[in-house]
Amino acid sequence: MLGRIAGQPLIVPPRDAIGHYLRSGDPDAILRWLRSPQTDGASALVASTDMAAYGGLVASRLPGVSIDDAVARLTALAAFKSQHPAALVAVFGTIMRLAPTGVPRLDLAQDYYATGDTVDLIADYANLPDPPGSDADRAMAARLRERIGAATLDAYLAARARDRDVDEYALQFAAEGGFDRIVLGQDDAGATGLHLRDIEALEAFARRMFLHDRASIEPGADELGMALLAGVLARNVRWAPTVEVSYSRPDGASFHDPLEFAPVDVTIDQLIGVCGARRARAEGDVRLYVRVPETSAADEGRFEDALVADVAAGRSVAVADLSFLYGQPGPEQRELTETLIARHVAGKLDAFASWNTDANTVGTALAAAIAAGAGRRAGRFDARAHAEFMLDRYIDDYAFHQFVRPELNAELRARGIDTALLLPEIAREADHDNRRLLWPRALELLVAIYPQFADRGLTITLPWERTFETQIEVRLGLAL
Repeated sequence: MLGRIAGQPLIVPPRDAIGHYLRSGDPDAILRWLRSPQTDGASALVASTDMAAYGGLVASRLPGVSIDDAVARLTALAAFKSQHPAALVAVFGTIMRLAPTGVPRLDLAQDYYATGDTVDLIADYANLPDPPGSDADRAMAARLRERIGAATLDAYLAARARDRDVDEYALQFAAEGGFDRIVLGQDDAGATGLHLRDIEALEAFARRMFLHDRASIEPGADELGMALLAGVLARNVRWAPTVEVSYSRPDGASFHDPLEFAPVDVTIDQLIGVCGARRARAEGDVRLYVRVPETSAADEGRFEDALVADVAAGRSVAVADLSFLYGQPGPEQRELTETLIARHVAGKLDAFASWNTDANTVGTALAAAIAAGAGRRAGRFDARAHAEFMLDRYIDDYAFHQFVRPELNAELRARGIDTALLLPEIAREADHDNRRLLWPRALELLVAIYPQFADRGLTITLPWERTFETQIEVRLGLAL
């Protein structure tokens, strides 16, 4: 979608090769595709080391893949650079999050090493200070180990250690010239826990490898591919973007997402760098507006007025609304989106995002704005592709998460169903209900935000057997 906005074509592996929720991807098939004639002439490669080594992000949390197999696959990934020396090779991976993938023990998860309550117990163990700093912490660690079971906990810890070692190999490949740029994102983990030792070890290793600004270790996971791709799109048009940041309240820069190990301003600085951009104090190419939770009415008003004024002045405006990080869906979380629509600026933004961690949201917004800027600078900006991307975000981040998902979850949980993994018959039923509930809201948003376009085919699904996310394929044509 970003490539279409920028007018720069992308090629991707076969969809079947990337897996499906609890079914891991096929790294060897992807690596064969990467060596095929389809990739000849590519100017850049953006790749997930988790996909190449294990078969995806979810797969990277599992025991099973040996370190030898993982490193052999990374070696094959790094060989792309020697085969395409003129291409930029940028890779991203993750430092394993504290909790395993949370699923009940049924269907595809029957053989998972940790399911149900055990996942929560492992997360509690992993969130303890490392090493435990008090008698109470040590006693808690011992009780949790006993409840989890030594074999299960040791399997979890071994997977963590393997992932850290594979990340070190990825950094080494970068130092040896196999990767031009590498970013490791810390997946869902806060200010204490087992991950801090992993981060410290990887940062020390990167320093020993003299990687400097070719490597970074930062909060986040889901947005890293988009952010690196944005940097490629800007580089291809010889543009080094500048980004100016405005918060919805004076102390907004210090806001701390509980699932990340650094304040939001640190995360934003790092993401700006991953996007190939730099921070500007004024007159940035992109003005990033960041709304944080618990903004007062007066601050909200000033924030919205400044945003609207920048749009009216023709500036590139990206909006990252983080209000969903606290509390349940409701008026505070909906206010900004509804104001953007009411004041007729929702369809004039270069980017909007409002879901998952602050890194996920900010990274999505920055990447979209830079893709739009790259397209304009090259004279290849695709307004329809941009509207399709933006409408997807409004439907997903606003309509689905604020209205439809809570209704789906309430109905399923009332029947005693765990929404983290649905049996096939229940998944089909939930998929139908999601489409029935979301479709009219999607069409209302289209009319309100992009009246110049008409629906030419809207596909709505639950892509995985759970209610955590929806997939929307928006197809627009000019309104008659």
